[in-house]
Amino acid sequence: MGALMPAAARAATLVVLAGVLGGCGTLRAVSSLEDGAGTEAVHVWSRWADSGGDIAVAATWERRAAPGVTVEQIEQAFASVAAEYNLRAVGELPLSKELEARTGQPQPFLKVYSYCNPSTARRMLDFSPAMAAFLPCRVTVMEREGALWLYTLDMDMMTRMGRRMPPELKAETGRVRDAIRALIDRGATGEF
Repeated sequence: MGALMPAAARAATLVVLAGVLGGCGTLRAVSSLEDGAGTEAVHVWSRWADSGGDIAVAATWERRAAPGVTVEQIEQAFASVAAEYNLRAVGELPLSKELEARTGQPQPFLKVYSYCNPSTARRMLDFSPAMAAFLPCRVTVMEREGALWLYTLDMDMMTRMGRRMPPELKAETGRVRDAIRALIDRGATGEF
């Protein structure tokens, strides 16, 4: 449906829905959103509809690694980007190795990498404690369809669709957003 409905029609639909839901506090909430939140909501809605209702597709960024890019190159790119953006690597979860140990069978590569900027995390949680559920920032590298794929939370959705942030916090979260985007973009090309 999303691909068949022009952006203007989707935006108008959201406006009508907001009007209908106004009695539920929707209009009050809409008035406190970041600029561009409606456009981002339409983008997320379109991705959700185009995927057949898969909310994970709507809420994530994905990149297919270029042919020949290895896990080692991806990890080197991650380390380089993290250093450039002052992100701290705070953990790794080597799921495919764990599954191999449990089953005794080879597994397609699957590993989760976690990153954080502690001061930005603290400020974000002071602003919205529920954001704790999204910490730390994670990037997953997995083997599927004969290639390596990188997945992470759609940081545009997280930074553009919510309540209006204080300017300093918005700038900080924008830098984290740029860092996460660089992780998957440069990881997918093995650029470090």
